[in-house]
Amino acid sequence: MLLDDASAEFHDFFERHYSELARLAHLLTGETDAADDLAADALIALWQRWDRLRAADHPLAYARGVVANIARARIRSAVRERRRVLLFWSRNPEKTEGPDVATVLDVRAALARLPFRKRACVVLRFAFDLSEKDTAVALGISVGTVKSQTSKGMAELERVLGARAVGELATGRRNR
Repeated sequence: MLLDDASAEFHDFFERHYSELARLAHLLTGETDAADDLAADALIALWQRWDRLRAADHPLAYARGVVANIARARIRSAVRERRRVLLFWSRNPEKTEGPDVATVLDVRAALARLPFRKRACVVLRFAFDLSEKDTAVALGISVGTVKSQTSKGMAELERVLGARAVGELATGRRNR
C-alpha cells in the first residue's frame, strides 16, 4: 500500500473511532478535559504502528487497549503526584471514615472510586456493550478475569449507589 493509501486508511479509522476512544478515556479517567488528549495520544501511537495494526484482526480492540494503558499511566502519575503533595504539605493527614454518600450522586463518581481494572471491565462491558471476550482482548486479560473483575466492580458500585441504580445500569447492556 502506498503512503497515501495508508494515510487515507488511518484517516478513515480516526474519523470512525476517535469519539468512542475519547469517551472511553473520559469514563476511565473521569477527566473531561484530558479525554481528548488521551485519545489523541493513543491515535498517535497507533499511527506510528499503523503498518502492523491495519493487518491485525481487531484494530479497534487494540486501540481500546492503548487508550486503557495510557489512561492507567495517567492515573498512576496523578496518584503519585497527590501523594507527594500530601507528604509535603501535611504533617498529620486527616483520615476519612468512608465515602461521603451525599456526594456520590452519579455513576461517574462511583466509577472513579473503582480500581482501574474493575473500572475498565465495567465500562467496556456496560457503557460500550462489549462481550466478555472483546473486553478481554481490549485489556489483554483472560475472559475469566473480565468476569471476576466485572462482578466485583458491580458489587462495589452496588454498595455505593444501591442495588436499584446498579440494576438500571446493567439493564442497558445486552447479554453476551
